[in-house]
Amino acid sequence: MKRLSLAALRVNRNMTQQDVADRLGVSRQTVAQWENNSIAKELVIYALAKLYEVELDEIKITA
Repeated sequence: MKRLSLAALRVNRNMTQQDVADRLGVSRQTVAQWENNSIAKELVIYALAKLYEVELDEIKITA
């Protein structure tokens, strides 16, 4: 199974960083940090998987 980055999953859902931020009640800058893996914690990954309607193992996590 191909894993996709958080940014790719967002784009596949035709969402902007601001769209995600508004849906999750965070700032656009926070979403950018998640996508750059600056602070992508397990709970954040879980919430984004639900938002993007994908399984956790479909998300590519980079170090």
